[in-house]
Amino acid sequence: MTTRSKRWNGKFENLSADFLRAVLEKMNDYGDRVQFSLAGGSAEPSYQVINPQDKKIAFDNRHTLLKTEGDEFSGANATGVYTADQVKAAIAGFAPASSGSGRAVKAVRAGGTRVSAARLEEQFATARYEYYRNNRQTLPPGITGHTEEITSLMKQGKSVEEAFDEVVRKYF
Repeated sequence: MTTRSKRWNGKFENLSADFLRAVLEKMNDYGDRVQFSLAGGSAEPSYQVINPQDKKIAFDNRHTLLKTEGDEFSGANATGVYTADQVKAAIAGFAPASSGSGRAVKAVRAGGTRVSAARLEEQFATARYEYYRNNRQTLPPGITGHTEEITSLMKQGKSVEEAFDEVVRKYF
């Protein structure tokens, strides 16, 4: 956001951590993905939470139910779709790319200082290890040989689970 305007500029990394925490609460209750609306003129956008069956429930910028009337979440009025892992990363100070965009995750300003690439790599390594530790019984034995590819997929905006699933489908 600029200092001249209180209106949200459409950049995911400019959403406040407090706002994203409230979005994450709604995601925990209603679905695993979120999409933001560029329509409107407030400091925070409206958003819709999407569940695994692609059912959508919309909320306004105050996190109350929103009845959608029109194309608030389509075409040029909507952002890409973000996963819960991407929202968590943004709260921690990292800007994820939207799913399917193919853009790499970039370091962003967190608390006025630039987040280092090493810290970003550390976050991916931690998420990767946690997922492996919690799911090692169901993962194939050679999966640890593909950590670089899993990290690369995460940098492209995939959740840790999606990255592991893609590598398993590809090689096992």
